[in-house]
Amino acid sequence: MNQTSELVNIQVTFPNGEIKKYIKGIRLQEIAQDVQDRYKGTIVAAKVDNRIKELNNQLMEDCDIEFIDLTSADGMRIYQRSVSFLLVYAVKELKKDGNVIIHHSMGPGFYCELSGDQDLSEEFLTEIEKKMKETVNQDLPFEKMSIPLEEAMKIFEENGMDDKRNLFKYRRSSMVNLYQLGWLKNYFYGYMVPSTGYLKYFKLVYHPPGFILQFPTAKEPTKVPEFAPLKKLSQIFLEYERWGNILRVDTVGALNDIIADHEIGGLIRISEALHEKKIAQIADKIAEKRDTIGIVLIAGPSSSGKTTFAQRLAIQLRVNGMRPHALSIDDYFVDREHTPRDENGEYDFESLEAIDIEQFNQDLSRLLKGEIVEIPSFNFKNGKREYKGRKIKMDTNDVLLIEGIHGLNEKLTADIPKENKFKIYISALTQLNLDDHNRIPTTDVRLLRRIVRDYLYRGTDAERTIELWPSVRRGEERNIFPYQEEADVMFNSALIYELAVLKQYAEPLLFKIDPKSKCYSEAKRLFKFLDYFLGVSSEAVPQNSIIREFIGGSCFH
Repeated sequence: MNQTSELVNIQVTFPNGEIKKYIKGIRLQEIAQDVQDRYKGTIVAAKVDNRIKELNNQLMEDCDIEFIDLTSADGMRIYQRSVSFLLVYAVKELKKDGNVIIHHSMGPGFYCELSGDQDLSEEFLTEIEKKMKETVNQDLPFEKMSIPLEEAMKIFEENGMDDKRNLFKYRRSSMVNLYQLGWLKNYFYGYMVPSTGYLKYFKLVYHPPGFILQFPTAKEPTKVPEFAPLKKLSQIFLEYERWGNILRVDTVGALNDIIADHEIGGLIRISEALHEKKIAQIADKIAEKRDTIGIVLIAGPSSSGKTTFAQRLAIQLRVNGMRPHALSIDDYFVDREHTPRDENGEYDFESLEAIDIEQFNQDLSRLLKGEIVEIPSFNFKNGKREYKGRKIKMDTNDVLLIEGIHGLNEKLTADIPKENKFKIYISALTQLNLDDHNRIPTTDVRLLRRIVRDYLYRGTDAERTIELWPSVRRGEERNIFPYQEEADVMFNSALIYELAVLKQYAEPLLFKIDPKSKCYSEAKRLFKFLDYFLGVSSEAVPQNSIIREFIGGSCFH
């Protein structure tokens, strides 16, 4: 790079403390090319003075730079969003009136369908993938434009994008950022890569009635993994999407219409009734096998609402004439000095080896035989297991409810015959999306739940919750998600209206985060995301609702 002394007039500081000088007006893309070999994945964006910027941005003054590649959550979101636009463009290149609907995540990919009269076949899917790869080779730019809201609404109307027009009907902003790829203008929530040449890694997998758009993973950012069908998870997503279609609430714009028409009370009641019906059906399944099932294991990722679900399931089991006993896996932690440590030398409480599996299985076996068993409790202050005289004896129609992250892992209850166990996977699998092309990650729903709950019940501010979230996610990827298909049933704890309620609680907490904080860009992203929703008061939310576990006012607390 030509850096003559008279032209060099800005200074860039990198995370490792290295300082380099560049010509004023240089694009981030050029600097990224200089340092790409330091990164495992493709660099797709940068944090400039703690704010995410696209690589097309020019630098006009001294700054700190931290590049974002595919090994980070931000980088993966940018990559997935860009490939999604590439997919939409390829379909419309092949058929002008064709449209893709991006529904939900499915492993390291998105489940998609073609809307309208377009029939999907493996042959047509091959054509789409071929067109996408041709466009990557052409290295077409993603051109960003900021236009007045009225002009954007006209573009949406002319192109039959009613979902986007409805989304922006309630936006407070007077300007809209659109992207153009080739001849196609579209709206995408968030940042893009500079051009299609960055999008080398993806795959389309036929998955009737739709297909999976697969991506690389953060662990292996230059490789698309083999597709592993998740039949049970797929079924639960499809079921809830059909339900959303019946209610005509599949996008945020549709939800906002209901809120604006003062009909949200009815939607809340229907959503809660659906939860109650599903919980009752699960209880019925357990009751049908009461002669063999003695243990119900409940597992799911953070902020799925496991505690409230377990309480409501216990009520429905009682309705069926059964008597549930709650048992906590945490009470079987090994003494602190025997707790395994992670790669950083910290206690790894999420490891399966942090649990005294042998004692746990012995106690379960004795309980199933009808013996009286004294149940321990773990003293988290001194790190010791204690016995305080709590005893359980299982009688006819009694059942143990055990909630914990390892519940679906067969190693946890290896000594217990499978016919004596019933496994439940619970997670907040939102069926709501911003529009046809902008999905709402289920992770965001759980993170917002946790931000609100941590503040209300644990005295933890939003900044700390966001800071710890990557560690929480790593634990989920290791200990929960690999076992989700082992479940006998899955329960979706998402409520179609909940983000409109969480908005009131989460926005002030996110607003408090200092712009200098490392968590600021994530807080800003979530804050902007919530801005798409009209707010809803929590008054109409019933006391036994799963969302009450996070916003307060639960009858189970």
